[in-house]
Parts: sequence; C-alpha cells; structure tokens
Amino acid sequence: MTTGLKGVAAKARTEKELVFTSLAHHLSREMIAESLKHIPLDSATGIDGIDVRTARDTFDQWIETMKTQIHRQSYKAPAVKRVWIPKPGKEEKRPIGIPCVADRALQRSVATVLTAIYEEDFLNCSFGGRPGRGAHNALTTLNEIIMMKRVNWVFEADLKNFFGSLDHGWLLRFVKHRVGDPRILSLIGKWLKVGVMEEGAYEASEVGTPQGGSISVLLSNLYLHYVLDIWFEKVIKPRLEGECYLIRYIDDFIVCFEHKKDAEKFMEVK
Repeated sequence: MTTGLKGVAAKARTEKELVFTSLAHHLSREMIAESLKHIPLDSATGIDGIDVRTARDTFDQWIETMKTQIHRQSYKAPAVKRVWIPKPGKEEKRPIGIPCVADRALQRSVATVLTAIYEEDFLNCSFGGRPGRGAHNALTTLNEIIMMKRVNWVFEADLKNFFGSLDHGWLLRFVKHRVGDPRILSLIGKWLKVGVMEEGAYEASEVGTPQGGSISVLLSNLYLHYVLDIWFEKVIKPRLEGECYLIRYIDDFIVCFEHKKDAEKFMEVK
C-alpha cells in the first residue's frame, strides 16, 4: 500500500462518517502499471482482442489518454466479454465477464484505492475477495465456532444469481456513504452500465455486475456488507436468545445458532 493510501486507511479507521471527496489522484500512472503487471500473461482477452503482453508493450501509448479521460469523467468502459464456465461439481454453467486488459488494470487500481477505505469498515464475518483472507480462513473460523462455541444448528445459503441481480441504485447509494469523488463515482457507474458482448451480440446491463472484474468483487462485498453483514449484526443478533455467528464468503454464507428457535426465527425473516 502506498503512503497516500495508508493515509486514506488511517482516516477511514478514525473517521467512520467521513466521505472521501478526493481519491482519483491516487490512480497514478505507476499504480495502473503495477496493476497491469499483476494480470497473468495467459489471461483471456476482452472484446478488443488485445492480450496482456501487447497491453504492457503499448502502455505508454494509452495510459495518458486513460488518465485524462478519468479526470474529465469521459472514460468509456468497453463492454465485457461473456463466457460460460462449468460450476464445480455441477452440470450447469455460470457466466464470467472478461473486461479488456487495460480496463482490467484500471478496475484493479480503483479497487485498490477503495479497499484502503472499506477494509476499515468491513466486518470480520466476511472472507471472500479481501486481502489476507480466503476460503481457508473462512473454514478455519467455522471449525473454531463449531468446536468452541455453543452452537447446535447451522443454516447454509447461496444467494441465487446475486451477481446478475445486484441493484445498481442501492449499490451506488451504499458507495456514496464513503465515496464522494465524482470521478470515482463516474467510473463505477460506467462499469455497472457497460453491458456484455456474447458471440457478437450486445446486451445492456440494467442490474447486476459481471463476475470476473476486480471491481465487481469489491462492489459485491460492499453491497452485502450493508444488506447482510450489518443487518445481521445490528438487527438480527439483538433479537435472538442464544449465541449466533455469521460467516460469509462473497455470496455464500453460513449462520450458526445455539438454539433451534433462533434458527427458525432467522429463516422466517431472511
């Protein structure tokens, strides 16, 4: 994390109501170049057909134009290429969105900036798509809860078509709790509305965010931070009689309960 982003994180940690109105200057040439370096060379190309090696070789030719467009709020996000991949252990497939490489580097950079803020806000119950956390941390935490806490009932859920049904209006309202920089808000809005290309056909996006881009993971975590994590912590837990614990990995989550009646009450209001 750069010195500038460390300062952002420190402010986010100590000023929980602060809205950050100046963030786009962190999207430097150096940061976008570093984000580009983290994209594997064998990554799939987007709709423009430009691979990672070519994007790196031509970096000097497109970076200044991209930076100017960001600050003028004139950046045009290219449509995302949709492909379908099998779900693990299932016959059905799920859609994955593949942004163009340069756009992918910008998404990663914006996600890096926003992560400096939201890592100070996100709760310990969420594990997916966060630095230093992963599936193994979620499983370890679940095992510790089951072995060491007074829990006897487990509720498991997978939010059906979460990425494809995410509400843009509510998401942007959540983002604005902490982000007030119009340049960042403009980029997020364009990524949400960019649409997808599949076999040459374009499909507009009125809801949802394509799985595959760095910004989609962060925005999905942000959305569920407000509608699930905080809701569970502030609304559900105080109304239950026994112990209860939430463990969330992106759009999959498990809730552990001490009492059966608490689990049933949760199922009624979920």
